[in-house]
Amino acid sequence: MTKPGRMLAGAAAVMGALFATDALFATDALGQDRARNTVAVLRGLDKVTARISTIEAPIGDTVRFGTLRILAQTCRTRPPEEPPETTVFLEIMDIKPGETPVRLFSGWMFASSPALSALEHPIYDVWVIDCKTSAPLNSEAKE
Repeated sequence: MTKPGRMLAGAAAVMGALFATDALFATDALGQDRARNTVAVLRGLDKVTARISTIEAPIGDTVRFGTLRILAQTCRTRPPEEPPETTVFLEIMDIKPGETPVRLFSGWMFASSPALSALEHPIYDVWVIDCKTSAPLNSEAKE
């Protein structure tokens, strides 16, 4: 049996890590904004068919995977000089025909620790792979 104090300490550690991600990903070493990530790259497993799919979820848009509707709110990666980490804030709904939509997941997922904050569903697994970035805002088109 888990003691309440241990649960609170674990929850505090996870929340601390989440708040630390904001500080880590906000700006680069010079205090300048980096290029924005525009697509979260996820991997989905359909446990019934054993089919694995790569899901590219544009930030702010909903994508479909089976009966799941996945909304990536933000996707962040650490700079190359820091230990690698990709985090994505996801909202995942299960929408079945004729039934009320059910929110299955809302929170941060970490590429390096998929079990830390995982989607629990009898048919589908979803986990984070990477982020794709857009071109820097001040870059010029090359001919």
